[in-house]
Amino acid sequence: MSHLDDEKIALIAMGEPAGSDADMEHLVECENCAAEVAAMSRVALVARSSVVEGDLESPPADVWSRIHGELGLTSAVAADPASDVHPPESESESASAPAASAPVSAAGPATAIEADAAEAAAPRHRARVRPRRRSSATMWILAASMALVVAIGAGVWIARTLTPSSAVIASAELAAFPDHPDAEGQARIDDDGDGRRTLTVTLDGDELVAGDYREVWLIREDGQALISLGVLDESSGTFRVPDSVDLDEYRLVDISFEPVDGDPAHSGDSIVRGELDFA
Repeated sequence: MSHLDDEKIALIAMGEPAGSDADMEHLVECENCAAEVAAMSRVALVARSSVVEGDLESPPADVWSRIHGELGLTSAVAADPASDVHPPESESESASAPAASAPVSAAGPATAIEADAAEAAAPRHRARVRPRRRSSATMWILAASMALVVAIGAGVWIARTLTPSSAVIASAELAAFPDHPDAEGQARIDDDGDGRRTLTVTLDGDELVAGDYREVWLIREDGQALISLGVLDESSGTFRVPDSVDLDEYRLVDISFEPVDGDPAHSGDSIVRGELDFA
């Protein structure tokens, strides 16, 4: 039984119209060829299902060389299958190629020796064709695997790109109060893209008195209401802004000294304060 060559099996596996009616009938009857088509179809399906929209980036030139070395492949498939460039046959391979059958001269038919040489050359030529076709199919499979790796990498990159990123939506310079002339601070409001807001403050130039702590506040513009966001233990800190807080009203950021006296109200000893700018 004559089996389908590997190029035709690969094309059929990719859904290309490469097979004739006779080839299709052969696939129904031949378990070996049908199994090869099924195996290559799975590779093609995985590669295609992993490709995202848009053009894929070509892998670096050394990717194929690493795959080649890792699998211990021969020099016949040393060329990158993702490119259209194939190395020429080496001199040794050219030298080993069988010579064409000698033509019949005008003087008469070829001698018996010449005929024997021609018959010996033909099988060697046929023996070289099959491995070369199989190498081509192997390169196709490896190229599909490389495309799958690149597609997965592209999918990861796109997923990261589409993830909402934090953005600064307001900032403020915090000016020192007269009792703390060397203090200075900054504040900013970040939005993570899903509506969650945080306030980050920095404070320099003040000295924490033993027994006191520093507290961060949002104060309404009219000064009649304020919200504590937490204690500032270091020179900087980040605090979650409650979803219910309207920053158009609570625009003042304040950092104060607070005594450890059990009173949750503002002590009146502000270190720095500033108004948020949403421009």
